[in-house]
Amino acid sequence: MPKQKYSDPEEIKKIYNSVKKIGYKKTSELFNEHISLLERIVIRYEAKKEVKDMKVIIIAAGPSTRLRPLTEYKPKCLLEIEGKSILERTMDAFRHHGVDDFVIVRGYQKDKINLPNITYYDNDDYYNNNILESLFYAEEAMNEGFIFTYSDILYSRNVVKKLLDSPHDFSFIVDTKWRKRYEGRTKHPTDEAELAIVEDGKIIHLSKFYNPDFGYGEFIGLGKFSKKGAEILTRNYNRAKYNKTCKFEGRFHDATSMQKAYLTDMLEELIFRGFTMYTVDIQGEWVEMDTDEDFEYAKQLIKDGKI
Repeated sequence: MPKQKYSDPEEIKKIYNSVKKIGYKKTSELFNEHISLLERIVIRYEAKKEVKDMKVIIIAAGPSTRLRPLTEYKPKCLLEIEGKSILERTMDAFRHHGVDDFVIVRGYQKDKINLPNITYYDNDDYYNNNILESLFYAEEAMNEGFIFTYSDILYSRNVVKKLLDSPHDFSFIVDTKWRKRYEGRTKHPTDEAELAIVEDGKIIHLSKFYNPDFGYGEFIGLGKFSKKGAEILTRNYNRAKYNKTCKFEGRFHDATSMQKAYLTDMLEELIFRGFTMYTVDIQGEWVEMDTDEDFEYAKQLIKDGKI
């Protein structure tokens, strides 16, 4: 038999499936080792393929009042830094890694967000609801797993790679050097940080209301749900909102209601119900733009090539 090298994962998968059909249990030990290697390659390939096929859901519905007058006539995600909008920079970070299927949930000044080849969902009730409900306007886009991101953060390509490489059903980017960013940050205090309490790489609590002295890191607003994770998320969200026997009528974790809930409130609900949330640690390499002070800081990071 002539020797042939296969570099196309789809070809390798076809070979593996063909061999599986004829069986290989009684062949030589060496042959079995090769088949086991093929199996591992196929498993890794399928996992990476699932990630690259995921949609990136960008939540861009809020009015961004603290950045006015910059956001008086446009959504925050369309503010430009060095000739490119925050939204375009976010998408570029994913495209660098082959992820190119974007979903945007719009609200405030929604007609201004009109990039081509994007799927849009409109949250016209954005003044009365919050991030969790914004996300679920795009529920039909979650079926195959998805990546979630706030629209007012920027992060390096390396941060995206770390998230894509995480093998878990629930993976969330947490900055363990978050305190350094708050040095001199006078307009956005630490009690607004979404802090993660972590044990052995697992998030056991996630809230804005924890003592900053005990926070392991700050959840930056970027995470990944596998297909299984997305199914668990949507099932529990709909139970909490609509099920007659166990829906939340009043407070929902830190929020006054489900309508006003953040994603972190829903993650707290999943943790409470026994699902494991994993942290993907970073040390900087990102910026949130909530105030004019943050916006100037982001400009400097981009000029310096740090994000």
